[in-house]
Amino acid sequence: MPVITFEYQDLKDLGIDIEKENLIDILPMLGSDIENYDDETIKVEFFPNRPDQLSVEGVSRSLKGFISQELGLPSYKVEKSNEKVFVDKKLKKIRPYIGFALIENLDFTGNKLKQVMDFQENLHWVIGRDRKKVAIGIHNADPVNGPFKYIATDPNENSFIPLDHEDKLSPHEILESHEKGSKYSHLLSVYDKYPLIIDKNNNILSLPPIINGELTKLTEDTKNILVDVTGTDKEAVSQTLNIICSSFGETGGKIKSLDIVYAEKTEITPNLTPKIRNLRVSNVNKLTGLSLNGEKIAKLLLKSRMDAKLLNDKELKVKIPSYRVDILHEVDLVENVAIQHCIKKFDGKLPDVATIAYENYWFKSDKKIQEIMIGLGFQEVMSLMLTSEKSHYEKMKQIEDEHVEVAKPITIDRTMIRKSLINSLMEFLEDNKHEDLPQKIFEIGDVLYIDKTKETNIKSVKKVAGAISHSTANFTEIKSTVATLLANLGYEMTVESSDNPTFIKGRVANVSGQSANGKINGFFGEVSPEVIINFELEYPVIAFELTFS
Repeated sequence: MPVITFEYQDLKDLGIDIEKENLIDILPMLGSDIENYDDETIKVEFFPNRPDQLSVEGVSRSLKGFISQELGLPSYKVEKSNEKVFVDKKLKKIRPYIGFALIENLDFTGNKLKQVMDFQENLHWVIGRDRKKVAIGIHNADPVNGPFKYIATDPNENSFIPLDHEDKLSPHEILESHEKGSKYSHLLSVYDKYPLIIDKNNNILSLPPIINGELTKLTEDTKNILVDVTGTDKEAVSQTLNIICSSFGETGGKIKSLDIVYAEKTEITPNLTPKIRNLRVSNVNKLTGLSLNGEKIAKLLLKSRMDAKLLNDKELKVKIPSYRVDILHEVDLVENVAIQHCIKKFDGKLPDVATIAYENYWFKSDKKIQEIMIGLGFQEVMSLMLTSEKSHYEKMKQIEDEHVEVAKPITIDRTMIRKSLINSLMEFLEDNKHEDLPQKIFEIGDVLYIDKTKETNIKSVKKVAGAISHSTANFTEIKSTVATLLANLGYEMTVESSDNPTFIKGRVANVSGQSANGKINGFFGEVSPEVIINFELEYPVIAFELTFS
């Protein structure tokens, strides 16, 4: 989860004078974990559903409400800058959406510059899915002049000096040789044109979503900034820009809007207009177990930094600030009421119905597999169903295909639900490479596929996989393991050639079988040296995976 670090003095500078002991007690009530603290600084971990709290300004804003120092909807005035951003229609299939803001009268002295950079990177993966969905650029506004253009450029044209570099590089050269370019090259390399933001004099601000230009680098002397947010999801772009502008607005920054001129329309960003949602008193009391009237609920919502007006004794009209991107449903408002009521005030309660547990049939079939694998000297592991596209596809040399994504991932390495077990086993071996060899592990677990023939579009499949690592691990050993497992389960095994890229060519096979209990299919072989290196392992690995149906 994202962790932010700030000093107690930072809160005082923002108008909160609170004792350290009280702060330590209050922060967990706002949905955070305190990682560490000393006499000057505190490290706090927040859930990713509240990206507005990933800056000290956002934390301060929430705290002011919780302690009733400031109540109701924060007001951030947005003035027109009379500047425009012209969007090239060629970007429609590359990175089509952009939001822009000009923010003046800022202070980046002390540790503020680092805090802004950390805030930016946290937003990159909480909302931006590591820049794939959304990428942020924050620029010194003084060296450039509008109107600005968001264009599609040839990869070998429009060279510029990228951030923290000395020489001019073309966009293609940045993707090939620059540290950031190499890391994020997969986001652009599939296209024949790259996005670029330039000013009226053709000065280059950035190559989204890769890197900004050195020309607009932030320093402690910077007073005025331009914020650009580009992406593939229009709503996420708008939400991210609103969160950033609201954070700077909390410090007294003067926010100015720009006209975003598309081929077919013109939009104004940022748009900090509050959302409106109704809240029923009966739902609050039903879900919380409390007995609150509309007036009390309205006061608690004010502490959540929202505005609430009683429509009648049964319903309220709630104004939700634009930075609260987590408010998706009426139940989210109920949660905010509960938080401001204070979680500590709720009494624990046992369920009214007592039940007697029994083993689910789904797991009964696992027992025999477990007995066989343990008898073969394997140790069972249980890993998370969540993984990342990089681990599941790139490191395994697989081509990325349709998969179930996590809408609001907690960490950057848990962004999708797995479709295979083997990369989980490879991650386990990577984490335990300091242990003695041989290592023999297996897992019985569920994976999810997208199945468009089903109403839910999701299909759950049970698999079993195993991996062995030691200096002489080879194809014959893993074939013998699979054959023994299937024979003990009553399957007749059929082996065919395979071209699975995770394994060494010629040392991998597909396997299928049938018994009275159903069918199996899968594969086994010697894992490719490239995959082994990707997981920072030093010894050969052999593995198998079987699907039961």
